[in-house]
Amino acid sequence: MSMTDLLYARAQMGLSLAFHIVFAAAGVALPVLMVLSDWKARRTGDSDYRKLSQKLAKGTAILFAVGAVSGTVLSFELGLLWPEFMGQYGEVIGLPFSLEGVAFFTEAIFLGIYLYGRERVSPGLHLFSGVMVAVSGAASAFFVTLVNVFMNDPSGFVATPHGPTDIEPLKAMFSPGWLTQTSHVLLSCYQASAFAMAGIHAFVLLRHPGSAFHRKALSVALPLACVTALLQPVVGDLSAKHVAKAQPVKLAAMEGQFETERGAPLRVGGFPDVETRTVSHALDIPNGLSILAFGDPDAEVKGLNEFPRDTWPPVAKVHMAFQVMVGTGSAMALLALVTLGYRWRRKAWPSGRKMMWAWLVSGPLGLVALEAGWLVTEWGRQPWIVRGVMRTADAVTPVPHLAAPFWTFTVVYLFLGVVVVALLKRQVADTLPDREPKGPDAKGGEAHVH
Repeated sequence: MSMTDLLYARAQMGLSLAFHIVFAAAGVALPVLMVLSDWKARRTGDSDYRKLSQKLAKGTAILFAVGAVSGTVLSFELGLLWPEFMGQYGEVIGLPFSLEGVAFFTEAIFLGIYLYGRERVSPGLHLFSGVMVAVSGAASAFFVTLVNVFMNDPSGFVATPHGPTDIEPLKAMFSPGWLTQTSHVLLSCYQASAFAMAGIHAFVLLRHPGSAFHRKALSVALPLACVTALLQPVVGDLSAKHVAKAQPVKLAAMEGQFETERGAPLRVGGFPDVETRTVSHALDIPNGLSILAFGDPDAEVKGLNEFPRDTWPPVAKVHMAFQVMVGTGSAMALLALVTLGYRWRRKAWPSGRKMMWAWLVSGPLGLVALEAGWLVTEWGRQPWIVRGVMRTADAVTPVPHLAAPFWTFTVVYLFLGVVVVALLKRQVADTLPDREPKGPDAKGGEAHVH
């Protein structure tokens, strides 16, 4: 059976978001790692840290360029694929989009100064430009996320059959839950990028355990990775508590909760079946969901059966994506605890082969959690494009044959992905030792970087 144009439109938007979010996350986090490396180079005079900051700046430039392309595509897709949404609500969400544009151009200007001004401007101004790249990247993600917050929790207008009236742009921009969702997103960007960077350098150290450059690079990535991995569950819990109150149908789908009950269990794993309205092969923790959602073991949690069937999100997809997000997040938090414990006991970051393997395997988990989290957010809002106000089916373009642009952009994104991987691989290859090192570290010894 062929996909309908609505599904093709949703698939194209989903593909574009899934592709773009990787580069957006890197655009937020890599400048922070770049500035930290630069600061260490200035403080210690170590040429390895200087080289690392230069490599991270080049990586930021590559990812920024591709992110700019994919972000521009997304902005066009909003208007072309969802004209009813932009036509009616463009005025409501125009302010955060405008501010995101300012942040984007600010980031581009200061990135240019940082890339080409290292020997042309004062050291202080050069470092300041790097800080501004990091701040602008975070601001850009912050303002875009506010639009998504509005779509999930719309406010700042009065809904009428002919569109929104009495618009309050600031109230719409800061819709309920804005603080927890933006914090959750920004932390995920830092976490995903830091874990990916740590995984890359752990991979190199397994092959070249004597490489001082990669040991120092790992020492820059690990603090950010560990801190964000431990903060994220706390912020995620606050975000989930808001969802429980403001979007109970999404919470029910996330947890596979079909029946309304007090003392609802927390389900770990499992496969929801909407036909039988059961969840099979799940590990139930008694009263767990009531405690986590409302802080009360006897609190009532609304089930999906409380809501009309045509307002349910795709339950199985939302539940599985949520489980992936929580599972990978828990694994990263555990690794962060072990790593920080090692750092506290030995006054140095770990460098043995077991820990390098652990960080190598965990390297992709941040990106997996990031993508899974966005799937929970987007799938969990369906069938609404603006929750409770406009359905996704009512916002799609009437233009037919949307399969053509979907497959065209799929090929383009695959091509861009291959190019980016090749360019980043070259950046890493330039830092590899010419030959395997000799000495005790060649066997995976416990040399430390403080």
